[in-house]
Amino acid sequence: MSASGDGHGEWITGWLEREVGGKVVRIERQARWRPAWWVDVERDGEILPLYVRGERVDSPSAFPLRHEMRFQSVLQEHGIPVPAVYGWSEEPRAYVMARVEGRDSFEGVPDDERRRAMEDYIDILVRLHALDVAPFVDAGIVRAGPGEDPGAVGLRHFEDSAYRKLKKRPDPFQEFVLGWLSRHRPDSRGRESAIVWDAGQLLHSDGRITALLDLEFGHVGDPMQDLGGMWVRSPFVALGDLAPLMRRYEERSGTAVDLQAVHYHYILWALSNQLEFHSVLADPVPGTDYMLNLHWCIETNLMALEGIATVVGVDLVEVDEPEPVGSAYGPAHRHLTRSLERQDLGAGAQRYHNRMSVRLARHLQRIDEIGAAVVAADLDDTAALIGRRPRSWADGGRELEDFVLADDGRHDAELVALFHRRLHRARMLNGPAGSWITQHRNVAQPSL
Repeated sequence: MSASGDGHGEWITGWLEREVGGKVVRIERQARWRPAWWVDVERDGEILPLYVRGERVDSPSAFPLRHEMRFQSVLQEHGIPVPAVYGWSEEPRAYVMARVEGRDSFEGVPDDERRRAMEDYIDILVRLHALDVAPFVDAGIVRAGPGEDPGAVGLRHFEDSAYRKLKKRPDPFQEFVLGWLSRHRPDSRGRESAIVWDAGQLLHSDGRITALLDLEFGHVGDPMQDLGGMWVRSPFVALGDLAPLMRRYEERSGTAVDLQAVHYHYILWALSNQLEFHSVLADPVPGTDYMLNLHWCIETNLMALEGIATVVGVDLVEVDEPEPVGSAYGPAHRHLTRSLERQDLGAGAQRYHNRMSVRLARHLQRIDEIGAAVVAADLDDTAALIGRRPRSWADGGRELEDFVLADDGRHDAELVALFHRRLHRARMLNGPAGSWITQHRNVAQPSL
């Protein structure tokens, strides 16, 4: 049996052998940012493959992990293809599910096979959205309160639990988008169903979906949220042309796609990374994949902003990259980066965590090269908007947030252009010029 390498192997083994039965013959920490383990249990002469999904260590979700387990269990009971749930562990806080065969990406998959798989995914969403919400409510799944729009309840939970409660520093961009979303919220027109929200996370095989994955944001909301979520997911997992899938949804569900609502929920869901990781980017904790979180935030913040620009009617222009300059600290940054790059990174989860340090060192080296120019340009932009130049980066963030909070939409066009420049400059700081972590994907807006 391979060790999990994190001190939880004994607890997981004891829980599984007591609650599931059999003997644990393999336990391995998954190479990713959140605690999770692959486990094989030998029972009655056969291997039972399981997956243990742990609680986040660095950032809160919109809903607790137990809520996710209950949501997944109700889906399982109603014939939606999800991994079967085996139960809850208190130490580590995690829940245990079946390990399902299938691929989680479409890399190298023929277009026809991907199309068939995504059509199957849409058909599953249609079935899911048609389920009676009563069993979900009875299981304690979050639902809009009396008089609350179903499309707003998820954002309320996310904003309150992951952002307002833990806010560490000014976040003018996030306040701008939250204000814009509040002023432009669409009417769900009575639509309400169980939704996964973070749509497009799946396993597939031979053109069929074998399971829906990562259901931590599932609740009772507006089904258009799932369609908006797919548009956000598509640049990261190549889901194919989504417009025909939207039309298939209409045909199979008998419900017209509310494109205005889909576009709104595309913007909202694109903001979810900033909501989730604001606190841990301001004050990282051990185990945080800082650069992955930062990359996700910048990329999806740009997606949200581009969505707003489409509504506001702002033409976004290319942002110039500052010329790198030498500094007295450049040799130390280069030496640290090269030293980390040349070390034996190991394998599996250990390699993943060592790579986190390499990416962080490259980020700090890039800050040494162009960071001062980025801060100066951001302060110049703020000065042009508010009429005075803040004294420092910290003052600039606070004064720009104060301006946003008092503005109430009067300068939306100017703020869209300003934040577009700021986000692209932040993107340029992620790593060496041209590296994957500095790339921005061109994303098609929701359409039919």
